[in-house]
Amino acid sequence: MTGTRNRSGKKVPAGAFGPVSFVAVFLCLAIVPLRASAYQSSSPDSLAKAQALAVAIDSTAEGPHIYWKDDSTAYVFYLCDGEVFSRGLRLADSLLFAGFCADSATRYSFAAAPPAVEPHVFDDVPRILTVSDIHGEYDALVDLLKNADVIDSDLHWNWGDGHLVVLGDVFDRGDGVTECLLLIHRLEREAKQSGGRVHLTLGNHEEMALRGDLRYVNEKYTKGIADRTGIPYNDLFGPHMELGRWLRTKHTAIRLNHILFVHGGFSPEVVERQLALDTINEATRRSMDYFSYQLLFSDLEWFLLSDAGPLWYRGYHEARSEYPRATAAQLDTILAFYDAETIVVGHHEVGQVSNWYQGRVYGVDVPVPELGGLQALLWEDGEFFRVLGSGDREALSRP
Repeated sequence: MTGTRNRSGKKVPAGAFGPVSFVAVFLCLAIVPLRASAYQSSSPDSLAKAQALAVAIDSTAEGPHIYWKDDSTAYVFYLCDGEVFSRGLRLADSLLFAGFCADSATRYSFAAAPPAVEPHVFDDVPRILTVSDIHGEYDALVDLLKNADVIDSDLHWNWGDGHLVVLGDVFDRGDGVTECLLLIHRLEREAKQSGGRVHLTLGNHEEMALRGDLRYVNEKYTKGIADRTGIPYNDLFGPHMELGRWLRTKHTAIRLNHILFVHGGFSPEVVERQLALDTINEATRRSMDYFSYQLLFSDLEWFLLSDAGPLWYRGYHEARSEYPRATAAQLDTILAFYDAETIVVGHHEVGQVSNWYQGRVYGVDVPVPELGGLQALLWEDGEFFRVLGSGDREALSRP
């Protein structure tokens, strides 16, 4: 490649030190195969040309975002120092590249094949760490996982056969949403290779973002990459985007050992409707791409996304106009229906990780600014512990 052109059409020499040439050289050198035969170089046609879209914005790093045109063609784009860069790549089965901006020390790996839906029930899990409602607080997430020894100093999986549950609401409010998602995406693969697992479940803010309710999206995204590319924020997570197709494989509720994990909770109506976990998970995934008229005339999906549905329910914490607070007897019925002993929820902010209903419900959505970091819930050897941002553990009694 001898050069490229920016949006104005001005040619930038390949040897120049501006951002255009840097991106072109960077992507040519940094995208390498996972195996010797994995990558096939693009011919110097329009697919292989790097593009720099001239914009004016404060220095901002965002990305990478990957659009899969088909199983052998991917477009990678970033917002870096106020400019959007993109590159089309042809590949055989896998894509591996180093980060472009502030993430230049990070290497990403993505398979061309769409991700599969993983099981939603696991037994004989030796230890489980649960965190919820991260809301783009990337540094808080990294600090917690490091201090709990779930990841090492290089942010790689370090927890062997343990299971990490991210209980929804990675999206909205904070300015590190993409970084959180990409970290979870990578840890999911690394954990599985080590005999462990990472489970990202859907929260109401995932549902909102994917369905185009952008009220709580940080301006870094709406006035940054979305505004500068003309791609609506929710389309960055569309079904042909890497993060979008990955999110569409995620469950609403899972059961590990005899512990249920769901973002909001299960209302008594869930049991009245006799909704099995796989029914809930499949229907919620379908609903993410429903048009409003489809949702209106789909009773199950409408209920699942309602205030009494598992993404939004708050009935373990308080009564609301739509429903009373759940009674102990109703909770017993819910747990028995799902063959569980305990339920772990996020969504409703609590002062610190705590339990209710004689230790049968645990809440893990905590106020990060007030606490100075995230907290997590650890289950190990049949006991529950509050894990502070420092990594210290506090045993949780069951009243």
